[in-house]
Amino acid sequence: MTITTAQIRGARGLLNWTQQDLSERTDISATSIGAIENGQTMPRESTLQAFRKAFEDAGVEFTSGDGVRKKDMKVDFY
Repeated sequence: MTITTAQIRGARGLLNWTQQDLSERTDISATSIGAIENGQTMPRESTLQAFRKAFEDAGVEFTSGDGVRKKDMKVDFY
């Protein structure tokens, strides 16, 4: 599943990340991130994968319909 620009903005919001924060975690310039989020540039699949990995590593999961949410960090003890 590919992610949308709305999900990128939403995931940044959940994590309280700036475009610069995402840039530092993906090695993609903040200027490029801004252009992608504003629809000025169509991102490569590799760029979307880098975004997805950074967000998922930080505890975000992507849902259908442009959705994002924090992963349930529930720990079960046995």
